[in-house]
Amino acid sequence: MKEFTKKNGKRYDGQFSYESYFLQNHVLSLQVGSLGLKNYSHRGEEMTNSRRGWIKTAVAVALTCTVGMAHAAWPERPVTLIVPWGAGGGTDATARIIGSLLEKDLGQPVNVVNRTGGNGVVGHQAIAGAKADGYTIGLATVEIAMMHHQGLTKLSYKDYTPLALMNYDPAALTVSATSPYKTFNDLIAAAKANPGKLKASGTGLGGIWHLALAGMFADLKQDPNTIRWVPSNGAAPALVDLAAGGVEVLASSLPEARSLVDAGKAVPLVVLDAKPAALYPKVPTLKSLTGSDWATGAWRGIVAPKGIPADIQSRLAESLKKIAASKEYQDFMSGRGFGVQYADSTEFTKFWEKSDTDMGKTLKTLGMAK
Repeated sequence: MKEFTKKNGKRYDGQFSYESYFLQNHVLSLQVGSLGLKNYSHRGEEMTNSRRGWIKTAVAVALTCTVGMAHAAWPERPVTLIVPWGAGGGTDATARIIGSLLEKDLGQPVNVVNRTGGNGVVGHQAIAGAKADGYTIGLATVEIAMMHHQGLTKLSYKDYTPLALMNYDPAALTVSATSPYKTFNDLIAAAKANPGKLKASGTGLGGIWHLALAGMFADLKQDPNTIRWVPSNGAAPALVDLAAGGVEVLASSLPEARSLVDAGKAVPLVVLDAKPAALYPKVPTLKSLTGSDWATGAWRGIVAPKGIPADIQSRLAESLKKIAASKEYQDFMSGRGFGVQYADSTEFTKFWEKSDTDMGKTLKTLGMAK
């Protein structure tokens, strides 16, 4: 190996294995032999310019083969999976089960790293700004379809390589078990009769559940503020408000409302989707009740920086598809009430684009787009 390095006047710092060195010499000998270069030897005999050109070509071919072999070996070291939200939440839990199963399939550690801050901006920026070599991926969330419309960042789906949608939980409207509104139609009739009187909560102003409710009303050709929004720091405090009678409606995913629903203290009236939710399949859908196609919810998908090599993208996509279909992943997600919705890179891109369009349109309707 040292002799090869010295002859070529370069140092490769361990990038070539003995196998690749022998491969290069083998390819070189084949090229020389096929050209009939009888007088070529290691004693430095003179070669014509034509023969030198052919030798250079042979070496280039050998180097290309070597690089291809090294590239095919991905991953050769641990992979980092960035989560834009804090440890302990649903997004973190989803990332960790995916990371654990990726480790088994790829044969390398997958380190889950929480990069929080800026309402998700910091983590999503870290994913987009990472080197596009397959060693940094991330779990993008629905907020990335909203943030650039709100002026928080310039990032959008165009700054990533979508690999696979792994989770989707549609929005639902839930009321207290003691509420006078026993059906979705009861709730809407009361809201129409008294615009702005009823109150709803579930997230901050302009958050996903606020946009879910406002977008529903807009799609039904009603004022998006028909039910007044009360900002909260997530669904957990909104659940407390609902139980205490501070708000009449909780807008959230069904898994977030599950504790009160299972305790018999809350009742989901509608799922804002075209198909029933797996967690509570008897809850009617907005489509079945109104014919509206408005559907939105919280989603999570694995992405990579833009420009990741096609073969690495294909390898990751293959692994993620296998994970989404696995019993371990399905059991983990269903045990927490999370919906499993898989989409490959192409379909995930379309899904993301639609989510981005819907969020932008609703924020504009609310006068919150910048």
